[in-house]
Amino acid sequence: MSKNTLLSTFTMKTVSSLMLLPAFRHLGKRILKSRIDDVIEREQNRGMPYLMARDKGQMMNNLIEVFDHWISDGNARKDTVKKLFSSFGHIIQRDNTAIFDAYEAKYGQRPPRFTTISPTKHCNLRCVGCYAASSENTNIHMDFDYVDRIVREQKELWGSHFVVISGGEPMMYHSKGKNILDLVERHPDVFFLMYTNGTLITDEAADRMAKLGNITPSISVEGFEEETDERRGKGIHKKIREAFERLHKAGVVYGISVTATNKNADIVLSPEFIDYYMNQLHVYYMWMFQYMPIGRSYSLDLMVTPQQRKDLLDKMYRWMYDEELFIADFWNSGTISNGCLSAGRSGGYVYIDWNGDVMPCVFNPYTKDNIIKTFEQGGTINDVVNSDFMKEIRAWQQNYFEPESGKLGNMFTPCPIKDHHWDMREIIDKVEAQPANEDAAHALEDDDYYKGMVRFGEEIESATADKWKREYVQPNSKEEAEESLKTGS
Repeated sequence: MSKNTLLSTFTMKTVSSLMLLPAFRHLGKRILKSRIDDVIEREQNRGMPYLMARDKGQMMNNLIEVFDHWISDGNARKDTVKKLFSSFGHIIQRDNTAIFDAYEAKYGQRPPRFTTISPTKHCNLRCVGCYAASSENTNIHMDFDYVDRIVREQKELWGSHFVVISGGEPMMYHSKGKNILDLVERHPDVFFLMYTNGTLITDEAADRMAKLGNITPSISVEGFEEETDERRGKGIHKKIREAFERLHKAGVVYGISVTATNKNADIVLSPEFIDYYMNQLHVYYMWMFQYMPIGRSYSLDLMVTPQQRKDLLDKMYRWMYDEELFIADFWNSGTISNGCLSAGRSGGYVYIDWNGDVMPCVFNPYTKDNIIKTFEQGGTINDVVNSDFMKEIRAWQQNYFEPESGKLGNMFTPCPIKDHHWDMREIIDKVEAQPANEDAAHALEDDDYYKGMVRFGEEIESATADKWKREYVQPNSKEEAEESLKTGS
């Protein structure tokens, strides 16, 4: 173990111990937050609009508040806190720099920062519009050794210590006598975010998550009980509430994952919704996915309208700034993520499903490579990330937004598959990417689908272009940006 690794490990162990003491925790918060101004200044020096830099800083602030809230609740175990901060310490340890540099020297960019893996298509529910078309009848699992190798290679080849687990239902994953928590236990230097329907989180599962420390479950809801049960099945919301109770009692950091549709768009960021989940049910953070018409019985009729999307954008940023809540929307948070994270871009990710098919993201179900075949042919995860398909998408991203070159495409419409569907279809056709499932194949042949997606992209650009230019692009200083927010001029 290198000196830098020893130092970072020692530092995180010390920090995690001190964080349990209120006086030291408040001091630690002040120290961490004092660094945010440095981040904002560094981003501005790269050519980033001031408000984009400020949005990033605010999200860092709110993440600090998540952990402070969790520890302040008093249920977090000392070992859980230590293990969580230890896994975070590996994400930021200095030894990663050498890996970053080696990757950049070979491929011309910094590596991705995480993978999203769906190790199983199996699910105990059959939700309307499921992007993965999962159910109890789709009992497909990726071999544990392959999943384990993906995690190991991203550590070794990318310096990445963050993994997102999706599905299917991850709690139903079984391979070679192991389950998803066995994977988490095997990699204590990785922090895992797991999207789950929550219905299989027993007292034993919650206790094990607390003992592991390096996993946070994000439980899917659609609104209140009525909306959740309508999409997920009668009685599901009751089971979700029970899961929250178990996780809170065990001292686990947990959140919610919300799919916004035009049916629930007025609910999911309402004061009543936020109070119910964040206060009454002690939820610590929230991810939001705006319904993308892919998967089982895809329908453009469920998409949020352009005006609803803009309303969700405004509401989310008010909660972020006024209440310091950690709420991220995979379309409306483009100012924080520098736009589209897909296709293995620097700081981004790729998606790998139960069959081993590698896709740009969860919502772009087209593929050129299979990680299992690549492994069997002597390749590595680097080979699938640097395919012609991924490179074409990354070239589009760089042409759309690259502040160092003065390219400032609208960060409220950053998604190639949803906001610029015509561009994405050209890339799919050019590289002859293949649909990963029957629904994706049907979408390629559906002319009404294509026209509807193109129309949506045009309408959302029209709805958000003025806000992007007025508040983010045109101001030449911090003062001008702040004034544009106050006056709306």
